[in-house]
Amino acid sequence: MTRDERRLVSPWNIANVLTVIRLALVPFFVFCLFLPSQGWRLVALALFVIGSLTDYFDGELARRYGLITDFGKIADPIADKALTGAALVSLSILGELPWWVTSLILVRELGITIMRFMVIRHGVIPASYGGKVKTVLQIAAIVLYLLPWGPDVLRWIVMGAAVVVTVATGVDYVWRAIRLRQVAKRARAE
Repeated sequence: MTRDERRLVSPWNIANVLTVIRLALVPFFVFCLFLPSQGWRLVALALFVIGSLTDYFDGELARRYGLITDFGKIADPIADKALTGAALVSLSILGELPWWVTSLILVRELGITIMRFMVIRHGVIPASYGGKVKTVLQIAAIVLYLLPWGPDVLRWIVMGAAVVVTVATGVDYVWRAIRLRQVAKRARAE
């Protein structure tokens, strides 16, 4: 698909609608997570899993049917961060996840989002493979923490892997933003 054809894709397509649905699920997920019963905890888990699955399907549909839009490139990572951020903060408020883990992940996520907006005039930095691995690890770790039962060691191991990949991909995004800015400066100079 050429760049001109891509501009003709409506932002109101199924991929972007799924992204918006993911954003809309966040407050319901948080509400259910704070209700005091194992049943509501499982409802919160189900909402989180549904929201996480929309991340897979919106990306797959966008690529398969050529529904990639600038709105989607920007809204999708924001929706991801809203869902995972709400889960991490909620788990920390509930005393189930250390605040330093939540803080480290959120600082990286917000920092990269701000950086992406700062360099958007030079171009859009699409999600990398490492960013996708980071998202999967964060989702898996959060699911393990949301389960009302489960081995703590497995939770810690998966969350530890998520933290390491989160930091590493943050460094990669900063490097990609610097290169994008340098390429844009050279192009303007020529």
